[in-house]
Amino acid sequence: MLQWLAGALVAAVLFVFVNAQDGSNATVPLAWQFPNATYPNATSPNPAASAHSRPAFSPPFYPSPWASGAGNWSTAYERARAFVSQLTLLEKVNLTTGVGWQSERCVGETGSIPRLAFRGLCLQDSPLGVRNTDYNSAFPAGVNVAATFDRGLAYARGQAMGQEHRGKGIDVQLGPVAGPLGRSPAGGRNWEGFSPDPALTGIMMAQTIQGIQDAGVIACAKHYIVNEQERFRQAPESAGFGFTINNSLSSNVDDATLHETYLWPFADAVRAGVGSIMCSYNQINNSYGCQNSYILNYLLKGELDFQGFVLSDWQAQHSGVGSALAGMDMSMPGDVLFNTGTSYWGANLTVAILNGTVPEWRLDDMAVRIMAAWYYVGRDQTQVPINFDSWTRDTFGYRHYVAEEAYGLINEHVDVRAEHGTLIRQIGSASTVLLKNNNSVLPLNGHERFTAVFGSDAGGNPYGPNGCPDRGCDNGTLAMGWGSGTAEFPYLVTPEIAIQNEILSKNGVFQSITDNFAGMQIQALAPQASVAIVFVNADSGEGYLNVDGNTGDRNNLTFWQGGDILVQNVSSLCNNTIVVMHTVGPVLLSNYSENPNITAILWAGLPGEQSGNSITDVLYGRVNPGAKLPFTFGVDREDYGTDILYNPNEGTGAPQVSFSEGNFIDYRAFDQAGVEPLYEFGFGLSYTTFSYSNLVVNKLTVGPYVPTTRQTLAAPVLGNSASDAAQYQLPSNFTIIPLYIYPYLNSTDLETAANDTSYGSSDSVPAGSQDSSPQPMPPAGGAPGGNPELYDVLYQVRATITNTGSTPGEEVAQLYISLGGPYDPKIVLRNFQRLSIQPNSSATFSADITRRDISNWDTNTQNWAVSTSPKTVYVGSSSRTLPLSATLS
Repeated sequence: MLQWLAGALVAAVLFVFVNAQDGSNATVPLAWQFPNATYPNATSPNPAASAHSRPAFSPPFYPSPWASGAGNWSTAYERARAFVSQLTLLEKVNLTTGVGWQSERCVGETGSIPRLAFRGLCLQDSPLGVRNTDYNSAFPAGVNVAATFDRGLAYARGQAMGQEHRGKGIDVQLGPVAGPLGRSPAGGRNWEGFSPDPALTGIMMAQTIQGIQDAGVIACAKHYIVNEQERFRQAPESAGFGFTINNSLSSNVDDATLHETYLWPFADAVRAGVGSIMCSYNQINNSYGCQNSYILNYLLKGELDFQGFVLSDWQAQHSGVGSALAGMDMSMPGDVLFNTGTSYWGANLTVAILNGTVPEWRLDDMAVRIMAAWYYVGRDQTQVPINFDSWTRDTFGYRHYVAEEAYGLINEHVDVRAEHGTLIRQIGSASTVLLKNNNSVLPLNGHERFTAVFGSDAGGNPYGPNGCPDRGCDNGTLAMGWGSGTAEFPYLVTPEIAIQNEILSKNGVFQSITDNFAGMQIQALAPQASVAIVFVNADSGEGYLNVDGNTGDRNNLTFWQGGDILVQNVSSLCNNTIVVMHTVGPVLLSNYSENPNITAILWAGLPGEQSGNSITDVLYGRVNPGAKLPFTFGVDREDYGTDILYNPNEGTGAPQVSFSEGNFIDYRAFDQAGVEPLYEFGFGLSYTTFSYSNLVVNKLTVGPYVPTTRQTLAAPVLGNSASDAAQYQLPSNFTIIPLYIYPYLNSTDLETAANDTSYGSSDSVPAGSQDSSPQPMPPAGGAPGGNPELYDVLYQVRATITNTGSTPGEEVAQLYISLGGPYDPKIVLRNFQRLSIQPNSSATFSADITRRDISNWDTNTQNWAVSTSPKTVYVGSSSRTLPLSATLS
């Protein structure tokens, strides 16, 4: 008795009672204490990166390149030209302008063309499923897809999401995401994308896009570009959280970093044939993303030869003529601010064509690009009527929600899920990363004497899985972040229920506590357990919602809801504690990796509707984990080198975020600083073991890289609209829907119709913006994705991967390259392959190395170049375990 009592007293000393939430709003971090977002010791060795700070400047580039049908777009382009050639001026304006927030049933809809029975385009979130509807699937987040390192699963998920959007009548799925890339681990929407590594993100972007578009829906790659934090993304939004700024933040980035890191995945998206790209809220080098002529005209439509259309993020348009000339093609949702009935385009775009500030060939190009994307994915064959309403789940209601007009059937509750739950469960388990497994405690067999589950993250949201709008709370298990990048759950399988079902099927003993703050009850239950499984999480999302004091971006890299204390308490009482993390990205793990009572650690990310089943499949050995980390777990927050700008640093002016770290983010930053990570990028354990051998590198004979020197054709002229303003007035017999955006004029006097105090200013027409003559192509351009010779395969790499254990398993073999230059990261990921290998058997890892893979961006020639620095290829199981290497001759 005395011995038991002594043990209890020791446990009581270790046990900590928590009465309030911590972690999500814990101690103010160092990042809040200095006016920058790069730590002082983390600047790039490249002077151009560290020098490119305030005041940053984005050079103008005009005219906006016109689509040409390059690559495999020729058929779609010709059909688009034929369609647009039939349109009147008003019809073309209608095609390019949204009708206004909540004016129709989708989150974004363009105007219709009734004369040609064209209803307009329906654009709908999100990157992980259909938002604002019912009878849809809730897929794993992009960060989970990256963790699979599986091209096939990325494609299958994209195709399944595309099928669901198609079944709801949606034309454009607003995803996938490469902005944010993940510059800061605390970035609120990192989870919507894939990885801070540009090559991994680019490959997963391409596969997702091809899947969506093969299902007959236009994909939208977003948010273009360097959109790396939520805080200060919009001035009015910031004012709502107590910050007075007069413009959105500016992401200030040098030319080489922009090309080698942030533009890289968008190039892959364009090469994959993406139909649309969304420009972002932020400024890039002090020019707004949706009117930045260098970013849109030169880089995207020139250098990358993008053939689709550019649409604005919702309320990201800041001008009419300026955005049109700078390369934006579609205004979303159409109104200047939500529900105002005013628009930069609509009637004002009609005025701009009539007074000549926007040439009609530019409007023609906007319309052609939209219709080319439409035909490219086969929307003329796959479109079905819109059968849902974004603003209510009621079966009957107003079609024009904000105007409260046209009452009728608005939700048909069409079930589009098919058998996608099986795929979701597979991706959830295939993306679960095993980080620690002492003495092979996993997999469990279900016959453990007493299984206890702890943590609010194991249970359900008391309000229901969709009880918080746009998932704007951290109640219950975390299966997606918050914001517009979400979907409604048709159901959510919680870990508590799934594990209970597993144990009960074997007549075992199971108990759970899903209140992190039930200190006395946890203290009583934990010592009884032969295995304790603790579920903890860390959440984030979009900047219009504040969750537990986090306005989109995370305040800290700690667990939420007192998660750290929960782990400490349970592990102090049970010497077989397994920690499962549902997080949006990296968290700080204290001494968990060394704590002998914590026998296993798994990162399960944001696995979607099948969350509990997916983790149970891994815990109980039906699935052998093969996932790898798509980011780095550091020991301290400062180890990452980059962070969020939490406080304005220019008074009321636009906050300036200088990317002075250059290309050195995530594992590249750790390598550069010589900092040892806790768990490195690409790391992940298995229930078996693998060995690497027999590296072979074959150099192929290819021609030299030749800069593009061609010129475009002249801008095609598809219409010559009459200049008489009287022809564009609102028809006398037309019934106006309140707040709806129309292309019609309200006066025959153009200045009166424009209602703009700056009307007639020559400043709105930049030099060269109206030039329709043949234009030189950028030397790094020439085809969608860039100069085609960038993608020449220079080397073929093979290696033997052997399963040296007794269990079938999957291994992700990873290929890294050292570019060898003084300003280059130590290594960069360039390729990978997930292999399924039986025990005592081998498989061959095969990968190509392209010219782009070993090139650097030359700012002088404005082109890619292979430097004379020595190049080395590495193959291994993570960014820090690379047993095979060879010099590239």
